[in-house]
Order: sequence, then structure tokens, then C-alpha cells
Amino acid sequence: MQVRADLHTHSTASDGQYAPAELVQLAKKRAVQVLALTDHDTIAGLEEAICAGEEMDLQVLRGIELSAKENRGLHILGYCFDCETPALLDLCEKLREGREERKYRLIDFLREKGAILSLDEVEEIAGGDIIARPHFAQALVRRGYVATVREAFDRYLDTEEYQRIERFKPSACACVEAICGAGGKAALAHPYQLKLSDERVETIVKELAGCGLAAIECYYPEHTPAQTKFYLHLAEKYGLHVTGGSDFHGERIKPDTAIATLPLHLDWLL
Repeated sequence: MQVRADLHTHSTASDGQYAPAELVQLAKKRAVQVLALTDHDTIAGLEEAICAGEEMDLQVLRGIELSAKENRGLHILGYCFDCETPALLDLCEKLREGREERKYRLIDFLREKGAILSLDEVEEIAGGDIIARPHFAQALVRRGYVATVREAFDRYLDTEEYQRIERFKPSACACVEAICGAGGKAALAHPYQLKLSDERVETIVKELAGCGLAAIECYYPEHTPAQTKFYLHLAEKYGLHVTGGSDFHGERIKPDTAIATLPLHLDWLL
């Protein structure tokens, strides 16, 4: 049985524009039946989102997105895990501490580049515990250093030079194992962002399947038809489930990305 789903979204608990309950309301208006809130490195917004989903008769899945150290584009999505699992909570705390330390280095890095920001204004934009690159990008737009969030990443926040101030990240296998250890299911997010050859992507999928990977995010707004076809092939070859999502952050952050209503088979999750 297919359901209309979006299994990759973000709220103000990490770097999204909308509070968890507001996100659920937007998904309801889009006629989404199953929504996963997958904030970066945190589960702080899940209770609010799940409660809102119960009120609006929309099924909200527990989710998270973890960044891995091997590749800037290597992210692991987790679903339906136990939020009280100590190992997962410890990993989230370590990741939060890494972001907390990085924000000072990032302020200095931008100053070196001639873009003067105060930490107060970035924290005001963030409005929560997680201070992420999109918050710095919005501050750069607000100050007039760049015209768009995308330009902020291209000029400052997603460059090779930026990597010298990058925060702590676990290995991809450690991300998968943390999710599985909490009783959840792990999926490879937006594989096109790896920017690798098909052969290298397949090698990563094979390795992660050995660590317990359960699915691949085959359907994603930036995937070409050829890429989608290849990722579907990998899912079938390695016995993995197929997921999809919008990576919705809100129009202020990703103006061309709307909440998705993808027809997905989710018996393995629901």
C-alpha cells in the first residue's frame, strides 16, 4: 500500500524556518499522510511534531539526519528509533557540542573574509540550541554581503577553505550503527550530494549495507531521472528499501523546495 509521504524535513529545532508544529500544519495542507521530521543532529523537535500530528490526524515519524565525516555530502537519515537510547543521545550531545565550538571559529573565518557578523545576530536568527550554517547564511544575506542563501554557501560556507574549521562528525558506519542500536532504520540521504562516480557510490552503499543500512533516499528534488534510476537499481541490488523526501527547510532558506507528497511503500516503517 502506498502513502503520500515526505521523509526528509527540517524545523527550527535545527536549521529549518518553521517550528515543528507549523511544519506539520504545512504538511497537512499539502495532503501528506506520513511525515518524518529529520532535524540535523537533534531530536528536540520530535515531541512537538508528533503531538501536532496526532491533533491533525497526520502520522509523524521520529527522525534525525546525521552528517558523516568521510564526505561533505554523506548524510544518514534515521527513522522510528527509541529517543531514550543513551548511545544516540550521547552522539547528539557530542554533535551539539561540536556545533557550539564551531560557531566561534566560523565568526572568525567570516571576519577573515571581510564579512563581519556578530554571534548575537546569528543566534537570534537560529532561535534555538542548534546553530547551523543556514543561520550564518541568513545573517550574511541580512547584512548585504550576499544576495541569497545559496550565494552565501557558494562564496563562504561550502568551500574547500571552509573545511579547516569543520566540526566533529562520526563515521557513516557509526551513524548507521547508532540508529540501528536505538531500534531504528537508517537510510542514505540524497546520494547525488556525494558528487562521486556511480562506482564509488555503489561501494559506499555496499559498505553501509554491511553496517545495517536499511534504505536509500532515491527520490529527491535534485536527482535527475538517470540518478533516480541508478539509486533504485542499487536499492534492489542490495536489498534496501526506497525512501524519498524534499529536504524542506522553508522558503526563506530553500525557496524552490516545497514539502513533497511522494507515493512510497512504507510497510517496513509503519
